[in-house]
Amino acid sequence: MTETTAHSTIFQWVAAYPFTILFCLTAVWLLSNKFKPGLRSIPGPPLAAYTKLWRLLDVRRGQAHWTSIALHKKYGKLVRLAPNVVSVSDPAMVPVIYNIKGDFTKTGFYPIQCVSWQKKPQMNLFSTRSEVEHREQKKKVANAYSLESLLKMEGKIDECTRLFQEKLGEFADVGREVDLGSWLQYYAFDVVGELTFDKKLGFLEKGGDVDGMMEAIEGMLLYASQCGQVPEAHPFLLGNPLFPILMPQMETWNAVLNFTLKAINTRTTISRDGELELEEGRVGNDMLSRWAAVKSSDPLKMSTRDVVVHLSTNVFAGSDTTAIALRAILYFLIKNPAAMQKLVREIDEAELSPIVQDREARERLPYLNAVIKEAMRLHPSVGLLLERHVPKGGATICDTHIPGGTIVGINAWVLHHDETIFPQPEEFIPERWLEGWSPYGQKTKGEKVADDKDRLAEMEKSFFPFGAGSRTCIGRNISMIEMRKIIPQLLREFEVSIPGDKEWVCRNVWFVQQQMPPCVLKRRNKV
Repeated sequence: MTETTAHSTIFQWVAAYPFTILFCLTAVWLLSNKFKPGLRSIPGPPLAAYTKLWRLLDVRRGQAHWTSIALHKKYGKLVRLAPNVVSVSDPAMVPVIYNIKGDFTKTGFYPIQCVSWQKKPQMNLFSTRSEVEHREQKKKVANAYSLESLLKMEGKIDECTRLFQEKLGEFADVGREVDLGSWLQYYAFDVVGELTFDKKLGFLEKGGDVDGMMEAIEGMLLYASQCGQVPEAHPFLLGNPLFPILMPQMETWNAVLNFTLKAINTRTTISRDGELELEEGRVGNDMLSRWAAVKSSDPLKMSTRDVVVHLSTNVFAGSDTTAIALRAILYFLIKNPAAMQKLVREIDEAELSPIVQDREARERLPYLNAVIKEAMRLHPSVGLLLERHVPKGGATICDTHIPGGTIVGINAWVLHHDETIFPQPEEFIPERWLEGWSPYGQKTKGEKVADDKDRLAEMEKSFFPFGAGSRTCIGRNISMIEMRKIIPQLLREFEVSIPGDKEWVCRNVWFVQQQMPPCVLKRRNKV
């Protein structure tokens, strides 16, 4: 048989049995997924080993964090969530997977969440997969996120606090219910505005969303959470490289980028040569001022692109995660009156400034700090795996060799609900973060303070709300300052309650967002 004849026969056979051939190829593909070398023995939902579709559908339902907790309770420390994805629940693996070397690199889930500017994707500290690029970019901006640098602008945060109190007081004075969950996000947005641009972004003044930012961010998170399960689809969807070229107006769809550029233009303009000229007399400690000054003195160290990308990252990530934590703190306090009374008593008895200062909260309010930690343990802001690729050659994880290229990761919700580390994990118990608390009730005379320190150290190893390693959230100090300041300020001024037995509604769209029931505020009659 000649080669031409053979090709003709094959073509005829394919034409005659297309569906049979497609079925066979699909079966082979599914079976090859299921029996991947090194992963075939790792347990998980039966369908998950065959196709990514199971994981995608689970994420679409918006409760993937609870699914993961249940799966680890059933299967153990390793759970296979997709043909090439393994979820890990062992806190001992945190320094392995998220080490400072960064050899477990980020996956295709992350670049989806970057802005597009000047007709191409612009990677930020969060989205870049390159450890070299991340290291170089972080060097440029890390100092601006230090506690010392941020507290130089504490007076700006206090201005937001005063306006927040004033606006909430209007609800309290007329006895009107308030959507406190939304107001907490307005506060977080305006604080980010002050720290980033030296100006409020208008959320508190308006008492509502500004330029559709909150809605836009929710849409971006929804897309990222779902497309992130099949990131190879992104180049054919919003990541199509032809879109910015064929449709230059596409960049105007990016609400975060446009909001950032609008805020920048209230202070300066971006000229064609990329220079940023701040108004005379407006140079301060805010991030735009600091980075524009660096750009002016050393363009090779900080480019206009760097400034825009880092500022837009603040806008995207700086409000939602903090608002989620603030909602969690207040919600759990409301639902646990004994904890609320204990915290209010601590606040009333402490000697605090009229506007609570961060240092005061850190040094004089130990129970507040325990409340904050417990709320973030019980409801961490991020609800999906922090994915990483196993390095070439593979790695031993939980005494199992995982092949190189496999996606592994840890979900904060799974770690934080591990009853071997956090007894009674579904309960809100701030005392667990304080020395002297025992999961078994009253401490006996034989128990030592060393036991407390060991227990606390073990919990700290499993406390994962900001990630770990070289990619730990760079904005964590911003969030912590806001929590330490606004919670005691709110509770010293108002009694906060939720009428009836109404519960919040939570939805996991990468960030686990909550819709809080309407709250009632009453001004406190302090002695």
